[in-house]
Amino acid sequence: MPPTPTVLAATGRGLFIVRNAQSGTAVIRSDPAALFAERLPEAVVRELGEDDDLDTIVEEVMEADAAPDVLGVYGGDGSVSRMAQLARRYGRPLLVLPGGTFNHFAGSAGLTDVATAIDAFQAGTTIEVSAVEVSAVEETAADGTAILALNAVSVGAYPELIDERERHRPRLGKWLGGVVAAQHALREAEPLVIVRDGRRARVWSVFVGVGRNDPRRVATMQRAHLEEPVLDVRIHHARGTRLRAIASLAFGRRTAAVLRALRLMPPRSDVERLVVSEFELTVRPGPGHPSVFVHDGELEEEPGDEFRLRCVAVPRAVTVFVPPREA
Repeated sequence: MPPTPTVLAATGRGLFIVRNAQSGTAVIRSDPAALFAERLPEAVVRELGEDDDLDTIVEEVMEADAAPDVLGVYGGDGSVSRMAQLARRYGRPLLVLPGGTFNHFAGSAGLTDVATAIDAFQAGTTIEVSAVEVSAVEETAADGTAILALNAVSVGAYPELIDERERHRPRLGKWLGGVVAAQHALREAEPLVIVRDGRRARVWSVFVGVGRNDPRRVATMQRAHLEEPVLDVRIHHARGTRLRAIASLAFGRRTAAVLRALRLMPPRSDVERLVVSEFELTVRPGPGHPSVFVHDGELEEEPGDEFRLRCVAVPRAVTVFVPPREA
């Protein structure tokens, strides 16, 4: 992997940043353009338009005579994971510049804002981050193309909530669309059927997170560790109410603590936990429910009435700039 000399990092020479203008539109955030110009004047910044393809943009720049030494991305978790897959493909370190709504991965990496991320880049401190490769195919088909995810993969209540939110998003926006989707889920959510190791189960949701996480959580959407190459699986069996099914999707510590105090979170006996290196299941959503799954906030829809989902932990998947560790 090409080194990143401090003298070049100080100006951003050799750094190629893709900025996703569509990320983080649900929150108020200052434009990073001035900060890029001030602290990374020699970096190349490319705006990702609505019709642009990230893979094509990066492929073109990597095939140029002066290919970049570092790939950077300003955006949310979906953009970060897509760029991580490309950084892995081309053997380049990744600079994560938080610009989304939740920034789960950036938060886990200690990259609280763009200035902190630039500090980490210029300090040259990196870490080898583990990830999960997920592939989904129709039950009768061969293995599908693997997608790299940095936080978690999920089926069940959460993907259906995201699917419903996206239906309302063009008219209502992300936040209000999410409120409407949650109200719909409280009325209409139904368990789905999964088959694992020949055993059939009715569940509200399945979360496959990267690295061990808080054992009290169901929705492991923000990872607790960056290097550990294991999958922490949470299977929420359908023994409780819809309200508990939706409450279990809370990922913020404070929100989850409040819901736990109000006895709205599912009891531990309803949540099966596995810590494994690989995980595979067949998903059967049932009539009237979409065949969907989510990876790092990105919704994927599968054809047919059922599909097979395979997740594999990947150690040292990508090198990421992080703040220096305290002595």
